[in-house]
Amino acid sequence: MAEERTYYPEAFLTRMQELLGAEYAPFHDALTQPAVQGLRVNTLKTNPERFLEIAPFHLTAVPWVADGFYYEAPDRPGKHPYHAAGVYYIQEPSAMSAAEVLQPKRGDRVLDLCAAPGGKSTHLAALLQGTGLLVANEPHPQRAKILSENIERCGVTNALVTNEMPDRLAERFPAFFDKILVDAPCSGEGMFRKDPDACEEWSPGHVTACAVRQLDILDVASQMLRAGGTLVYSTCTFAPAENEGLIESFLQKYPVFELVEIHTFDHFSPGQPQWAAGGRPELAKTARLWPHRLRGEGHFVAHLRKTDGEPARRQKESKPIKLPAEALKSYQQFAEQALRNMPSGEFLLFGDNLYLVPSGLPDLKGLKVVRPGWHLGTLKKNRFEPSHALALGLRVDHIQHTVPLTAAHPDVVHYLRGETLNAESAKGWVVVTVDGFPLGWGKQASGMIKNHYPKGLRWP
Repeated sequence: MAEERTYYPEAFLTRMQELLGAEYAPFHDALTQPAVQGLRVNTLKTNPERFLEIAPFHLTAVPWVADGFYYEAPDRPGKHPYHAAGVYYIQEPSAMSAAEVLQPKRGDRVLDLCAAPGGKSTHLAALLQGTGLLVANEPHPQRAKILSENIERCGVTNALVTNEMPDRLAERFPAFFDKILVDAPCSGEGMFRKDPDACEEWSPGHVTACAVRQLDILDVASQMLRAGGTLVYSTCTFAPAENEGLIESFLQKYPVFELVEIHTFDHFSPGQPQWAAGGRPELAKTARLWPHRLRGEGHFVAHLRKTDGEPARRQKESKPIKLPAEALKSYQQFAEQALRNMPSGEFLLFGDNLYLVPSGLPDLKGLKVVRPGWHLGTLKKNRFEPSHALALGLRVDHIQHTVPLTAAHPDVVHYLRGETLNAESAKGWVVVTVDGFPLGWGKQASGMIKNHYPKGLRWP
């Protein structure tokens, strides 16, 4: 058994003992065990079957997500080239449950309201498979930047990344979305054994303050969901005030919502109606993930359907732009040299940056937008320079010229460090790949590949 940790707040332990009774002992024992590690295969890039064939890790399946796997700490998948290529996303296994419950269908308009760092957004994007529209929002500017970087690394091409407060989005998107995910900021009790800082920040007052904020966020989210649409609310806390109690308050305030039973697995436990003031029996349709009952951290998930209200409302769409002749010529010249399939659709020019926007993208005027779609590249004087996002969003069969490397080849690390490669290829833009997955751009000249891997992402 791992050495028992002594930093768990006494008031937290006392409350959990009162709630769990005879089950408190195994719960408390679980808190002394090491946190488990997980990753989710990015099905925009590959499938779990192929990943299991090529991955050099010790993997076992996460029972509630077909694409999820546990790995062992010595594997260090964050230090592998496949991570840089966006082949998988490192994600705590219990946290994979929220997007799995929401299950957007291809073509849906989906909102991830509190999206950073991006685990759930990239999961939703994988379920959408490049169709529909994903709006990934994060109010904190620095976290929104990290969210955007993870969207890029995973090759997501149909996402709008915004940096707004929820009420500002509600003004723009009334009754707009088919599916909404609210992974609410919470007191973090479910992550205590993984994140000691969460213990330091915890207090009963913090739990109360989180519940107030969570209800405010749900209020706003409800306005953006169309009639018949569904919403998943999730937290990583054990506190009933933020879970069953919060959902009870929401249902009392919004009778047009009903709970949808979460048809999951033996590993998930039903919510506890008796832990909410009103004891509504339907709260048993929510789900709790307990660390002593499954291999994962503490989590809570509620699935809600809006039974009445406005039908899906169309918004004023962004106007497609006609690229200046010189800009269009530069892009087409690049595409003819470098690509087999030229990305096409509606273009959007932000300054000198060219984006391909998702179908049905609403007018973005007045919104803080971090990423309005798939960043294709930058229009410079008399030339087009492709973006890192373009490389990561392409399939290898869409690329004219590649430098194909295996994960074991030393040039993979040289490339990720920003070094020049000695390689023969057609003159011009090439994509360096690892086992068939794009890593980034290079430019061939005189038997050398000039490295265009972004400086901020380079390995030490």
